[in-house]
Amino acid sequence: MRWDVFAWAAVALLLFAAEAMAPGAFMLWLGLAAVAVFLAVLLVPGIPLLVQAAAFVVLSFVSIQVYRRWFRKRERQSDQPALNRRTAALVGRVVTLERAIVDGRGRVQIADAYWDVTGPELPVGAQVRIVGGDAMTLQVEPV
Repeated sequence: MRWDVFAWAAVALLLFAAEAMAPGAFMLWLGLAAVAVFLAVLLVPGIPLLVQAAAFVVLSFVSIQVYRRWFRKRERQSDQPALNRRTAALVGRVVTLERAIVDGRGRVQIADAYWDVTGPELPVGAQVRIVGGDAMTLQVEPV
C-alpha cells in the first residue's frame, strides 16, 4: 500500500476516534474530509502532497460550513431553553425583597439562594418582578 493512502486512512481514523472521545460534531466533519482525500488518493495515484493537503483544507472548510448551515438548523429545540441560564429562567417571577433597594441595589431570596438585585428605590418586603439579569445580579421592577 502506498504511504499517502495509508496516511490519509490513519488521519481519518484518528479524527473519528477524537470525535468519539470528545463529541461535538467538529472532528466528524474533518474526518469526512480526510476520507474524501483518502478515496481520491486511492483512486487517482500520483496526486502531489501539496494538492492533497489543499484538498483536505478546502473539504474540511466546506464540510463544516455544510454542517453549520444545513444540519445545525434542523436540530431539535430544547423544551427548556433557559435550563443552564439561571437568570433567564427567573425572568417574570415575582419575589419579595429581603433587603431594601438603596442606591439602586438590594437583595432577594429565591429558594435557598440570595441574589443581588438592581432597580428603583423600594422598601424591604416590597413585591418585585424580575425583568432581566446578568451573572449573579437580577434587574427588577415593582409589581
